[in-house]
Amino acid sequence: MAIEFQHITKSFGDTRALDDVSLTLEAGKIYGLLGDNGAGKSTLLNVLTGRLAPDSGTVTVDGERAEGDAALGKLFLAGDANLYPDDMKVKRALDTAALFYPDFDRKYAEDLARQFELPLDRKISRLSTGYGSIFRLVLGLSVNTPYVLFDEPVLGLDARHRDLFYKLLVRKYAEDPCTIVISTHLIAEVADLIEHTVIIRKGRILRDAPTEELTAGCFQVSGPAGLVDSWAVGREVFTSTVLGGLKTVCVRGEEKEDLPAGLERRRMGLQEYFISLMEEEEQR
Repeated sequence: MAIEFQHITKSFGDTRALDDVSLTLEAGKIYGLLGDNGAGKSTLLNVLTGRLAPDSGTVTVDGERAEGDAALGKLFLAGDANLYPDDMKVKRALDTAALFYPDFDRKYAEDLARQFELPLDRKISRLSTGYGSIFRLVLGLSVNTPYVLFDEPVLGLDARHRDLFYKLLVRKYAEDPCTIVISTHLIAEVADLIEHTVIIRKGRILRDAPTEELTAGCFQVSGPAGLVDSWAVGREVFTSTVLGGLKTVCVRGEEKEDLPAGLERRRMGLQEYFISLMEEEEQR
């Protein structure tokens, strides 16, 4: 049971949005899809859900071609596009979702709407950016498909509603495991949720590995610039920053030996790893 992208390419004019992408998303995991603006994250999700056709390559869902009804019925994308008529109200949209997704939990959706203070009698086109996101989150949390994809899910949400979404997502996954893909720029907020990280840049996959494996394979050392430089000789430094007389280097590998006095070692978080990786790529 898995989603498989095989050599997917997609261009828009002279821009190569996806460049020979091959990727497997296994069942029962929470994935983080990370990348800068224009990296290809949304294009990848839209190709998967049939909203865009690839120029070449194939996508399958549990062995079925992704463009078929059987495969599409297993997917739900909570993205930024409003696919409902402008005059449709939220309550009517929930009715419509129940028609297309047999396992849609209408009662739970209404309960979520109350928790998020989403007005059911408001026209979808009249929702603010934040409540438009909440509307799509309510659908994503209630639809109960095997694969749920969230593209920038907390766009426009305040801190309280973002926290509520993350808690509800963890609860849903614990009670009824499915495959969840979160594409987001707010890496620090989701770092503890993501089991497996996929990093994409300029249409190509840079990293595809368990999150803990990525962050455990590198660390940061900080201290006076001269002392850091002396210590770093012979080690695999992939980025460095200098602020005044202090320097921080990001180093690959597992370092267990004691540091010289004046230096401090720190394990990298997912966001720090991502930023350092992007900086390394820019320097190439």
